[in-house]
Amino acid sequence: MTVRINMWSGPRNLSTAMMYSWRERSDTTVVDEPIYAHYLRVSGRRHPGDADVLASQDTDGEAVVRDVMLGDYDTPVVFFKQIAKHLIDLDRSFLPEFRNILLTRDPLDMLTSLQVQLPDLTLDDTGFVELVEILESLHSMGEEPIVVETRRLLEDPAEVLGAVCQACGIDFDPAMLTWPAGPKPEDGIWAEHWYHGVHRSTGWQPYVAKDVELLPHLQPVLEAAMPLHDRLLPYVI
Repeated sequence: MTVRINMWSGPRNLSTAMMYSWRERSDTTVVDEPIYAHYLRVSGRRHPGDADVLASQDTDGEAVVRDVMLGDYDTPVVFFKQIAKHLIDLDRSFLPEFRNILLTRDPLDMLTSLQVQLPDLTLDDTGFVELVEILESLHSMGEEPIVVETRRLLEDPAEVLGAVCQACGIDFDPAMLTWPAGPKPEDGIWAEHWYHGVHRSTGWQPYVAKDVELLPHLQPVLEAAMPLHDRLLPYVI
């Protein structure tokens, strides 16, 4: 039986590092944001390189779920890096077919990173609303989500990843702690706009508070995001 894992994240939540971590497992195939083009088509949101994304992927989200996410793979584990806000106008009944990980990050840390690419960002861009919606959808389906908080992950990656693997019903592989620097074949075409920092990394690094100020006009976004992030915290693994 194939273990299919959806990792739902907000942007700038170390989700690409998590994908690289899972990529190092010999038993795992990773897929980068398969419903990104669907999101861009439905939402109309402009992103760096959006025309290339739309040209590189199927924009029909239902077809992607059927043919890509529920498709056949040669490895026993398949890891889908997902951005929570991409789950727009899609029937969520497929969620129980997957182990679902919710990746969350302190909103201040996330916003001060995201503002570099999207200085006009709103709460809709953060994914926090959708992360909470996915949490509640899973609970309504009798499913128990796996919530990972990025600071805790950075403070003890072996323990957190070990707990995640156990919750997914697979063994932890220490290879998940490091990866080679540089782009990866699985990177989406959008990597040139978003992945510069992670391409310089070679593994999980200790948490370091960043001395970056939030743009003043984004303060209301921070205030709206905090209670949504807090809603996820009781379920952190």
